[in-house]
Amino acid sequence: MLREVGFKDLDSLIDAAVPKNIRLDRQLNLPKAKSEIEALAELRAISKKNKVARSFIGAGYYDCITPPVIQRNILENPGWYTAYTPYQAEIAQGRLEALLNFQQMIMDLTAFDIANASLLDEATAAAEAMSLCHAVVPNRKAFFVDDNCHPQTIAVVQTRAKPLEIEIKIDDYSGFKFDDTVFGALLQYPATDGGIYDYANFVKQAHAAGALVVVAADILALTLLKPPGEFGADVAVGNTQRFGVPLGFGGPHAAYFATRDQFKRHMPGRLVGVSHDAEGRPAYRLALQTREQHIRRDKATSNICTAEVLLAVIASMYAVYHGPKGLRAIAERVHKLTSQLADGLRALGCTITHENFFDTVRVEVESSEVILEHAAKASCNLRALGPRAVGISFDETTTPGDIELLMSIFRGTPVRDLADADLGEPPLRISQFALRTSQFLTHPIFNTHDTETEMLRYLKKLESRDLSLTTSMIPLGSCTMKLNATAEMFPISWPEISKLHPFAPLDQTAGYMEICHELEEWLAEITGFAAISLQSCLTR
Repeated sequence: MLREVGFKDLDSLIDAAVPKNIRLDRQLNLPKAKSEIEALAELRAISKKNKVARSFIGAGYYDCITPPVIQRNILENPGWYTAYTPYQAEIAQGRLEALLNFQQMIMDLTAFDIANASLLDEATAAAEAMSLCHAVVPNRKAFFVDDNCHPQTIAVVQTRAKPLEIEIKIDDYSGFKFDDTVFGALLQYPATDGGIYDYANFVKQAHAAGALVVVAADILALTLLKPPGEFGADVAVGNTQRFGVPLGFGGPHAAYFATRDQFKRHMPGRLVGVSHDAEGRPAYRLALQTREQHIRRDKATSNICTAEVLLAVIASMYAVYHGPKGLRAIAERVHKLTSQLADGLRALGCTITHENFFDTVRVEVESSEVILEHAAKASCNLRALGPRAVGISFDETTTPGDIELLMSIFRGTPVRDLADADLGEPPLRISQFALRTSQFLTHPIFNTHDTETEMLRYLKKLESRDLSLTTSMIPLGSCTMKLNATAEMFPISWPEISKLHPFAPLDQTAGYMEICHELEEWLAEITGFAAISLQSCLTR
């Protein structure tokens, strides 16, 4: 090609094409380049500096089991992770079907009319929900946030509100009084400390005052709990990470956003719809694109880049694989173990704050600092909820042995009592008002692929309907994951990388900190900026 355009080498082409006044007149101060094998060996050594402790922190992030058929055939498969953004529907039918499954999964679990094809994380989804509420109720400037929302969600909502000149009111929902300045409210379900509250009257008060209500709901809990759409909420947001997506030190994960049909044109994010081709066959495409920035510019209510496709596909396939019965069984097991722990701790004389909970208990203690120190010695992490309370969250990976471990921590002794793992059948700790009675995931797609072979064939069928680097070069510029070399994808399956909770103590995350600091320094050197801020990946 160089010979064809009259240049002997790449340097001479650059000399002719790039003006000298914008070129860097020095060598970049970067480490010497390494081969893939050398880089992986160094990264492996750095990752070993992370300590993978047993995490009971919760707060919106939970360990889970990625089914091997999904891990091998989606997460680690270039047929899925190198595909281009699905602008061109005719070469993205596989991913569009997977994302339609995601939307249906969210609509069913939340009991709303419409859901998008994912957002970046729960906190930014909550901020987007605030913007939707403000667009629907435009002449008010205050937004209420319950103080029992996840701290990271509160922080992001506050940050988003500042440039919009929105006043954030943070308080206990039970005593809040609406007035004509409040356009919306945000609730956590279950609360960040595990409590399950009846929000029905609060929602009625909000609507009577002309305000909308957003509920940040745990996706697994919704298999057992009454969905937000059934107790009157206007928007539901949340994280789908615990549906088979590794913790990864906090991301990337796929958030969800669901709402009522009347608000669909204010909804952010991509929306997959179903059409029919010239021969009458079903065909998928991106719908309502007039909301997008590439069409409406500054008047857009959505940005097509705000999606986490690969992680949304994993979460949707987790639901396809397990089906409604499997998801409910996982949730019931998590709740049963949590209830057993609560009974055991009560037998030790501990006070459990909430009678109703799903997977998280708040335990009143003399000193949370002392309990956390005992937990650290046992290589597990709990969550401090003030100076005299700790939170303990269970997940899909929890075992009866974890109950033994936690009971020994609260006894203040390293010796386990094997009887702690057999505390008998615990009662259901979910009140009648909060129990789900409606069905979900009734579509055949969620009730067909419950064996590994059936799932494998379904995944391969969808993969074959997409264009990726496995079949063709993609002549479109973007920041998508098609640029990632295979070697770069190896570490995401290493436990030192994939199993760290984002709120793990700093002494357990030294490897991640080193990687982040090095990357920040290198990017600052390349760009010429004084400093670099690292953000969550967009897997488009």
